[in-house]
Amino acid sequence: MMKSHKITGGGGIQLHVVETGNSKGRPIVFIHGFSQCSLAWSRQFNSDLAETYRLVAMDMRGHGLSDKPREGYTDSRLWADDVNAAIHALNLDHPILCGWSYGPLVILDYLRHYGEKAISGINLVGAVTKLGTEQAMSVLTPEFLALVPGFFATDVEESVRSLESLIRMFFAQEPPAEDLYLMLGYNVSVPSYIRQALFSRAFDNDDLLPKIRTPVLITHAVDDAIVRPAAVDQHKAGIAHAEIEMMRNVGHACFWDDAAHFNRRLRAFAESLG
Repeated sequence: MMKSHKITGGGGIQLHVVETGNSKGRPIVFIHGFSQCSLAWSRQFNSDLAETYRLVAMDMRGHGLSDKPREGYTDSRLWADDVNAAIHALNLDHPILCGWSYGPLVILDYLRHYGEKAISGINLVGAVTKLGTEQAMSVLTPEFLALVPGFFATDVEESVRSLESLIRMFFAQEPPAEDLYLMLGYNVSVPSYIRQALFSRAFDNDDLLPKIRTPVLITHAVDDAIVRPAAVDQHKAGIAHAEIEMMRNVGHACFWDDAAHFNRRLRAFAESLG
């Protein structure tokens, strides 16, 4: 049974949040990546994780069915408020926060302003934790960076072309047409001004990594075509207690490419939290 919620996030904007699964189970909050939406997590929502856990996925501000204001993407406090709003509006008891790609930036924004007392674990998936500096860009592949100007294009064809290339980079093999076009649909629905705003953030959340006491699982594809595995070394250096799961034969969207493996590992992590 899928439920949809409208909740009020940072600065009063309306956020779309969906949930399914066991309403009495430990909550897992999924936070998608740049230009994506909550549908990215459908292979978690439609899995046996739903028998045990309360699965919640947010459409980040500017994405999916959430509001798409012109401003409000550069303030870490607003991102933090969005996550906090989801936790409180849905009465989520010590959720695990699972963020993909850009999502971990948002998780760290939340930790900066609200700390860790309301959560029980963190899963960083294909994660970036800083943006806008040479060092931050060094973990992003040249192939991905070459697409970035097209993400900001107001010309629809150019925008679609670059987004389609981005989606193909999510997978180890050519994705089935139905997956590609589903994803292209929700990628294209994000206005180019929002993609530009997300990339124009210049900030570094790595100062928070050594302060994290909550259990952390880092999941990354060995052959990630977008975020180099070198990012994992940086994150591990900051979070000494983190568990690392390097997945083979998958792309950047490892939770889609090999959902069974990803879900098993997330379950094991959740069970280890007691």
